[in-house]
Amino acid sequence: MKNKKRVSSYEDLQGGIRGLKAPVIEAWKNQYPDKDYTITLNVPEFTCICPKTGLPDFALIKIEYSPDKYCIELKSLKMYTIFYRGIGIFHEHLVNKMLDDLVKASCPRWMRITAVFNPRGGITTTVSREYKSK
Repeated sequence: MKNKKRVSSYEDLQGGIRGLKAPVIEAWKNQYPDKDYTITLNVPEFTCICPKTGLPDFALIKIEYSPDKYCIELKSLKMYTIFYRGIGIFHEHLVNKMLDDLVKASCPRWMRITAVFNPRGGITTTVSREYKSK
């Protein structure tokens, strides 16, 4: 008997996520690039949309990073996170997209994003991804 690939009903709902044009995240010049320190940013009221049901997903987003030459500007980060309120996106894709965008904007020494989504159907989803400068 041949193995059949199981295709989810979620297929093709996220094809354009990597190319999604989100608002620009601004950065400002770090006056202490010679110091090794950590910045932690919490977004406790993050919302996006479930791409399958169209219902809102709520999460705590935790961003931790060690800046090099630039730090993330907070108002632009707020505008960036608000953008997702109307976007249907899988939790896993959200964390990957956010990390890519934040690293591109700030070029940190390292960065970690952790998203803890509120329970849906009795299941809490936590997704983390980390970047380390080479």
